[in-house]
Amino acid sequence: MIDEMKSRQILAASILAADFSRLGEEIREAEAGGIDWIHVDVMDGHFVPNLTMGPHVVEACRRVTDLPLDVHLMIEKPENLLANFAIAGATRLTVHVETCPHLHHTLNSIKDLGISAGVTLNPGTPLTFIKEVMDEVDLILIMTVNPGFGGQQLIKKTLQKVMAARKLQTLHPRDPAYIEVDGGIDPLTIKDTVHAGADVFVAGTAIFQHPLGARSGVQALREALKSGSVKE
Repeated sequence: MIDEMKSRQILAASILAADFSRLGEEIREAEAGGIDWIHVDVMDGHFVPNLTMGPHVVEACRRVTDLPLDVHLMIEKPENLLANFAIAGATRLTVHVETCPHLHHTLNSIKDLGISAGVTLNPGTPLTFIKEVMDEVDLILIMTVNPGFGGQQLIKKTLQKVMAARKLQTLHPRDPAYIEVDGGIDPLTIKDTVHAGADVFVAGTAIFQHPLGARSGVQALREALKSGSVKE
């Protein structure tokens, strides 16, 4: 499946921060606010210190929206579950370089399922770890916090890695990969990530825990994106 929005800045709503007792309503409200993607954080309690959703939640999201489902696999041995998430309706599967000793094979296995492939780096993982697979990736996710929990503050030093990732992907003549950031994204920090070169912005708390609701949270981020796109 090919995404249609490579010419614009993309907002992705992380349902990790949503009210799961009314998940369908939360997703629809974010969609009404103009969200572009739905981001699903999958955690196994081993690679990261938290346990969250699996293929059934992805399937539930697919039933309530036609938006791209951006599925982030923070799990060990992700290759064992790729087909399950693809069947559930994922648009993209993003795996961590830290959990994939055979990263090239894993990325191509995702593409063989007919969906987009992404690769993630934790804050402490050098960008050099993905240089050899740049021709295989559709998205590079730079974690701007240590993964495992929502509501953390963005680690400023990770912005340097975003800049380096943007420079790296411009060296490849193929359709350039998205540069996605995840962690601590709000109307203030999103401007810094724009200037660093990101074009996909994952936010959870800023959307689903906005005092006026998810729709207002999305709109506040969109306004910040507009004002942050031009340096003063």
